[in-house]
This record gives sequence, structure tokens and C-alpha cells, in this order.
Amino acid sequence: MRPLAEVFPLLGWLKHYQRQTFISDLVAGIIVAILLIPQGMAYAILAGLPPQYGLYASILPLFIYSLLGSSRSLAVGPVAIASLMVSTSISQLAPQSEADYINAAINLSLLVGVILLVLRCIRLGAIVNFISHSVLTGFTSAAAIIIALSQVKHLLGLDLARAERIDESLMAIASNLPNTNSITAVISVIAFIILWYCKRTLCDQLLRLKLPQGVVEPICKAGPMFALLIGSIAVWYFSFDQTAAVKTVGMIPQGLPHLHALHIDVDLWRQLMMPALLIALIGFLESVSVGTALASKRQERINPNKELVALGMANIGSALSGTYPVAGGFGRSMVNYSAGAQTTIASMISAILVAITVAFLTPLFYYLPKAVLGAIIIMAVIPLINIVAFKTCWRFNKADALTLAATFFLVLFTGVEIGILSGIAISVALLIYRSSQPHIAIVGRVGDSEHFRNITRHDVTTGKSTLALRVDESLYFANTRFVEEFILQQCADNKQIKHIILICTAVNFIDASALETLENLIINLRDEGVTLHLAEVKGPVMDQLNSTHFLTQLAPGNIYFTTDQAMREVAGV
Repeated sequence: MRPLAEVFPLLGWLKHYQRQTFISDLVAGIIVAILLIPQGMAYAILAGLPPQYGLYASILPLFIYSLLGSSRSLAVGPVAIASLMVSTSISQLAPQSEADYINAAINLSLLVGVILLVLRCIRLGAIVNFISHSVLTGFTSAAAIIIALSQVKHLLGLDLARAERIDESLMAIASNLPNTNSITAVISVIAFIILWYCKRTLCDQLLRLKLPQGVVEPICKAGPMFALLIGSIAVWYFSFDQTAAVKTVGMIPQGLPHLHALHIDVDLWRQLMMPALLIALIGFLESVSVGTALASKRQERINPNKELVALGMANIGSALSGTYPVAGGFGRSMVNYSAGAQTTIASMISAILVAITVAFLTPLFYYLPKAVLGAIIIMAVIPLINIVAFKTCWRFNKADALTLAATFFLVLFTGVEIGILSGIAISVALLIYRSSQPHIAIVGRVGDSEHFRNITRHDVTTGKSTLALRVDESLYFANTRFVEEFILQQCADNKQIKHIILICTAVNFIDASALETLENLIINLRDEGVTLHLAEVKGPVMDQLNSTHFLTQLAPGNIYFTTDQAMREVAGV
């Protein structure tokens, strides 16, 4: 039986827990809670849910992750990308009522949790590797733009139908601009100024006053809370909700969320399976990426398998709380780390503060303008728009840049789900295409040494009757024909060739199709008076070949340990 500390990493950290550690966690927990409360409500609205559901998703899931998570700094809760995907996937179901919509969100959260746990059980966490960095960057950049445009209606006080594509959003905004609520627009501008000032200027000014870092940090991160308070006070004092039709959050039910019995709806699960899989994969990938980056700053490591369990259970906890999927947020996690979080006790403190808010303080949000929440969302997603990444990819690898651009535009103009699935398909297709035409180097001897290098890059010597080739890829069904045609073409162009040495330093496996092609190649070369030799075959590949009749097709002893040995033996034939 495994020690409890392996199941609950927090127990291991508590062995060395000290008073100063708790103070650091306490400060970090308070700062993250100040950021999480307005963000949670804003992301719930983005997901198409009442604002309190963002707060509900910030209590039990945080406690669960605190016990099971392997990252000290990862801040789990509602995130922008997942909220957009929840809204997109549930809206496609055309729910008939708010109760149906909420039920779909709960089932989506449960399904995401189950998928993550299943991935852990069957050890398929590596499936996220199929979402390349280019696809993820293109997706997040496009999703950030869609999210920002979806909040324009709140910033301007417009009544707009939900749109999945950017062209629909832009047309709707343009046609309704004359109906802009001027007071709402002014509140939005003020909210942006407050958020920008707190994020960019306030810290420098406070540090110049030589205030302690522990005082400066909470104030700088409290921009969303300042915007929330100022906006709410303005609407309350001037009665803008009545005199100027400024839309507010309204009455939020007071009290902690009730635990819900989970009712599995097979038909609903079937419809939500693909969106849930995408939310699970992207949420896990984002969480692990952020957790790994923050852990490396402490010279530590996180355990991806434990993260699958922790995030899976956190999402099941979210479903039990009657709310929607959660993940590790980049912005809040960075704030958590910067604020000095030492363990996941910081997340527990954040959860407790959110619970206190939900239990006693929700009436204070009655006058909170939705415009302020829209501004908070936009300021949170702007950093996700990564234009520099395309330029970098274009200089380094144009195929990756095209994948990024394709994903970006497909998400913008076809929708989130189709866009990211298409991006993944394009990425995999390009991978197969590149490996189907592997780099093949004709090599020669460097001086009198035992080293062999590409004849196009180095000053080397080659034999007239011997052709040494290095295939820089494993041999499998997609590329074996290319390799065969390359070898036969070399023999056709140079009738002096009597020996082909295939150097297998980069060959990690050979599949059945490639094996059959090699057998046919031996026969075709033999008919032309050419002998095939293999050099530097790796142990696992040799084990494969020994389990077949392939070696009997080669002339005796035509597999060599080194290229040098092969060249010397062939030269002596």
C-alpha cells in the first residue's frame, strides 16, 4: 500500500511546514482570492452561466486539488478558454431553459473529470502531445479574440445574440453601434483605466515610495477588485441601473453551493463527449505547462500522472457543486507564485475566502456592472494573443507557422471545436508528410578517421563501387517507398555501384510494411548485381529482425556493428 504522502502530496509538504511558510501561503491565498472573486463571476458569465457559478467552481475544486495536486503554485478554478468552450458546446445543444443549460454544464464537468481519470488509468496522459505548441498557440490567440469580442456587448450595453465566428460578431457589433449605452461605455473605459493602471503603473509608484513588497503585491494584484468596487458604488450612488439602463449582475443567491446528486444522461454524454475531451486535454495541457514552469523556478518537478488525478477529481468536485469545468489558470498561478505561495494551503485559503464571500457577501454584488466584468475578462485574455509566436515559427519552421496560422483562422471563422480539431489534424498530417520524405544523406569517410559525414557538407572520400546511406528516420509504411525509390534511383544513375550500406543510426523501429519493402529491395538489387548491407543497427531493431526471416534474405554476415567495419569489409570483397 502506497504511503499517504504519495497520494496526498500536501502531507509531505506539511512535515516541514513552519510559521513563516504559513504567512507566505496566507498572503498568497488572500491575493489570489481578491483576483479570483471578480474573475470567477466574469468567467461564469462568459460560460453562459449566472455569476455565482464561477464562485461555486472556486471552492470545492480548490480544496480537492489542494489535497491531490503535485504543484505548489498552480491555482485551479474557472479559466477563460474553458469557459468559452463550455459556452460554445452547450449552446450547440440549444437547451430549452436555464435549468437545462446548467444541467449540461454539470454533466460536462463530470465528463471532463471522468475523462481525465480514465486517461490516468490507461496511462494515456501523453495524448496531449498530439496538440502541438503551434496548434495551442493558434487556438488560444484566436479564442482570446473571440472572448474579447463576446464582451463588447457588455462594454457598450448592447443586446447581441451569441456568435461563434468572428465575422458574425463584428457584423452584429457594427450594426448595433448606434444603440450604445453611453453611461455603460464610460463605466467600461473607467474600468479599463483602473485595471491598466494597477497592472502597469501602480507597482512602480508604490515601490518608489519604498513600501514593503508584502504590501505592494496585494495592492497591485487587486485591480479587478478596485474596478468592481468603484463600478458598483457608481451604479448604486447614481442609480444608473434605473436611470441609464446599465446592466448589473443583480441578486446573487446567498449561501454555499449544495452538493448535487449526479444523474448520468447517456444521450447528453454522447453529445458532450467531444467537447469534454477537448476541454479535458486543453485544460490538462495548460495546467501541466504552467505547473512545470513554476516548479522549475523552485528546482522541483510536478507529476503529470498525479495532475491527471487531481484535475479529474477537481472537476468531479465541480460537478458535485453544481457548476462547470475547471483547470489551472496561467494568470492566477503566476500571481499565486509571485505572491509567495509555498504549498497548496494557499489555494485552501483562497477557497475559504471565496466560501465566506458566497455565504455572506453576495448582496454587495447587486450593483456590479456587467461592463466591469467584461473589462476584467478582456484584460485577462489580451496576453493570450501571441503575434510574436507566428514570426518566430516562420523563421524557425514554416510548417509550424502555417499550422499556427491555419488553426488561428479556422477557430476564428469556423468555431472553436471545428477549429482546434482541424488544427490537430493539420499538425498530424504535416508530421506524417515530413516523416514520409525523410532526410537521406550520402556519406563518406572524413580523412583517415572512422567518422562518416554527409558528402554535401563535409570534405570526405567515397568509394566508386560502394554507396553509404544514412536514413534519418525510422522505417514505416509512410516513408519506406520513398527510401526504396531513392536507393534504386542512385543505382540507376551510377552503374558502378555494387554495394549499398544502409546506416541505421536513426532507425528506432521497422514496421511490417518497411520490412516487406526491404525484402523486395534486396531481391531487386541482387538482380542488378548490387548487395545490400546494414550497419549500426540498434539492439531493439535487431531483436525485431531476429524474430523474422529477414536476416536469411541478406548475404551471410551483411550486418555490421559500425559503418567503418562495413566500409572496410566491403572494400575487401
